[in-house]
Amino acid sequence: MNEGIGTPVWFQIGPVAVHETVVATWGIMLVLTLVCALSTRKMSIQPGKWQTIVEGIVLALENTIANADPVNARKLLPLIGTFWIFLPIANLLGVVPGFHSPTRDLSVTTALALIVFVSVHLYGLRQSGMAYFRHYIKPSPILLPFHIISEFTRTIALAIRLFGNIMSLEMAALLILLVAGFLAPVPILMLHIIEALVQAYIFGMLALIYVAGAMQQVPASSSQT
Repeated sequence: MNEGIGTPVWFQIGPVAVHETVVATWGIMLVLTLVCALSTRKMSIQPGKWQTIVEGIVLALENTIANADPVNARKLLPLIGTFWIFLPIANLLGVVPGFHSPTRDLSVTTALALIVFVSVHLYGLRQSGMAYFRHYIKPSPILLPFHIISEFTRTIALAIRLFGNIMSLEMAALLILLVAGFLAPVPILMLHIIEALVQAYIFGMLALIYVAGAMQQVPASSSQT
């Protein structure tokens, strides 16, 4: 049965239908939460293999963020790092037989884009206070409507870009398999994996650029006045 957001309904809680997208998204969140909790439960000065791997991943994420904003890398790590961990898993879930990537659902990508939209302003306000809003009237107050429109259009583009790429990727893989059978499953699988990772990186990088840009709108000296 398909209803609502267009994905199969797995079960219902009273009148509320719980769709596959919701189950997959919350399943990924639960697994990541458990992994993070277990990984950080017994931290040691002399790390073992698993702690070394986890620390290496965190350092790699922080260094990547630092390439775009070295001053605020530590502040941006929780948000951007979460995107770069969650999105590859969500995008690659479609490789598993019987599952679909939750990011092929526009409702999921819209929610992620809204998180970026809200985070941009929260980080900007935290960094610069109310002076953050000055950039909307620079270099001229006449540009205020255009700045506001650009905020919404880039959020919509962020949601549609991820949704469109993952949806088209799964559709293309399905069509090729229907035509060619299983004669070329490995190249298709590799294409899916590479594209899923690239789209996760692009989404996280765009979020990083937007948030870092908001934090740099007003010099630090201005935010302290």
